[in-house]
Amino acid sequence: METWDVIRSRRNVRSYEDRPISEDDLERVLEAARRTPSSSNEQRWDFVVVRDKDRLERLSHVWRGAAHIPGSAATIALIAPEADDPRVRESIAYDLGQVTMSIMLGAADLGIGTGHSAARDQEVARDVLGFPDGYYCAWLIGLGYPADRPFKPIEKPSRRPFEDVVHHEQW
Repeated sequence: METWDVIRSRRNVRSYEDRPISEDDLERVLEAARRTPSSSNEQRWDFVVVRDKDRLERLSHVWRGAAHIPGSAATIALIAPEADDPRVRESIAYDLGQVTMSIMLGAADLGIGTGHSAARDQEVARDVLGFPDGYYCAWLIGLGYPADRPFKPIEKPSRRPFEDVVHHEQW
């Protein structure tokens, strides 16, 4: 897909077809994540890919908004280092937002849907994912082929009007 079409087509998908994602496509999405720019090129993230159905089911208990995770073909957990310094925490949060969008756009380009979830219960996340102390699971991103409809540019998105959002020179 063309970049502009991917941006206009991407939407949150939380209902997936029951079919796997090829290894090549999954690696391409992960490579998009790995190449994401980060603050001072720190790359303060790790990715845990989960495809095992039992693990996906267990991951769905990290937050009430993770109910779509067991139906995903794969889920990418974004793991980040804990930080005491507020500026470092903000920097990590910004970088995680960038890598999340890279994953979502990279997947949409391949016709793969994504749905994100927070990870509130860190004990469950650590038990399922096995990340070390000093780290936390920031987000889960479920991936799968959309069960309802394939991607195509959304002509009339449910968004605030352009004129209400965009300000020139000052508010």
